[in-house]
Amino acid sequence: MAHYRLKAPLSDEDILRLHAGDTVTLDGIIFGIRDANLIRLFDKKVELPADLIPQLKGSIGIHTAPGVRKLHDGTYEKISIGTTTSYRMDRFTKGLLKDYGMKVIIGKGGLLEDGSQALVDFKGCYFTIIGGSAALETTQVEAIEDVWWEDLMPEAIWKFRVKDFGPLIVSIDAHGGNKYKDVKKVAKDNLDKLLESLN
Repeated sequence: MAHYRLKAPLSDEDILRLHAGDTVTLDGIIFGIRDANLIRLFDKKVELPADLIPQLKGSIGIHTAPGVRKLHDGTYEKISIGTTTSYRMDRFTKGLLKDYGMKVIIGKGGLLEDGSQALVDFKGCYFTIIGGSAALETTQVEAIEDVWWEDLMPEAIWKFRVKDFGPLIVSIDAHGGNKYKDVKKVAKDNLDKLLESLN
């Protein structure tokens, strides 16, 4: 296992050196995505704003709907930027990687089989953030630089500038490594051994 410091945009080479179990700290830009904006994009077929599309190539996304306060000048102040569970957004993973070039998704709880396979097919990774760490995450966000689709508030698309964001765990990698599957296998093996010992 190794630790890496990364800054988007990320290349295939950046992704392929990462393996499940490694840890990562991020600097630079990450994009906040969530159910409502992904449903609008992929289910309702509403195209992204033109200025956002080129920024997503090699980008890092985070599953979040942040608590924010709008200031008089129209900008936003962070209140609490936590991360949500990723399962229900699994079906959007392939589109984010294939159609828009996103390279990393940050969330909690992992992805399902389709999303995990998309990471292999399109050279991406899934980073896990520890549950209950919203207070720490918020301090690691330096600024909210932009927002799109504000009518979906708080599930708009957010552009965060971060520093020392993490540490994050590389839980699913582009090689097929998957820490969630590993843990489930160990748990099943231990249960099988326990049941066998009772017979």
